[in-house]
Amino acid sequence: MPLIFITGGVRSGKSHFAEKEAVWHYQHNNFKEKRLVYIASGVAMDAEMDKRIARHKADRQKQAMAWHTMEAPYRIEEAFKKVEDGDVVLWDCVTTWLTNAFYEGFDKGTPCVETPGCLEQKLGMMKSAVQTLLDKKVTLFVVSNELFDEPPYNNGEVELYRQLLGQLHQWFVSVAYEAYEINYGIVKKWK
Repeated sequence: MPLIFITGGVRSGKSHFAEKEAVWHYQHNNFKEKRLVYIASGVAMDAEMDKRIARHKADRQKQAMAWHTMEAPYRIEEAFKKVEDGDVVLWDCVTTWLTNAFYEGFDKGTPCVETPGCLEQKLGMMKSAVQTLLDKKVTLFVVSNELFDEPPYNNGEVELYRQLLGQLHQWFVSVAYEAYEINYGIVKKWK
């Protein structure tokens, strides 16, 4: 079933757009016993992120829709396994998940980014899980942030993050049915 990829700048309106589109698909889908599923990858590690998470939750509550929320900051493939045929799924967002993937294990002294093969394994598992999910009767909305208008960074870890995110975006667009970019609240359909 279709994957709809949505990217854009920070606070550009992409999450609002994705939620609105997911609700529309949910209301106009003909599958029985379907759910409107929100897969959240954010972790409230500071006051700003705590506010952003609370704002996203409040926005979904205003819609008067029964969102089924799954928290998946690290193991996105585990959340995807719980998705059922007929579900309309919104994953918000890839950039947060990738950041979590980079630094998982930091509390034990060795973050994934410093462990040979760790990031490649996580990215491979995520892509495989997305492909498996698309074999089901599921509509999947994937939200990410656009970080590519900035010049390259001198920090190798930050530049690695941007490169991997760019590769992920290209992959998502290649498997997507539709792809959108949102800036300043303006939606541009690229595919």
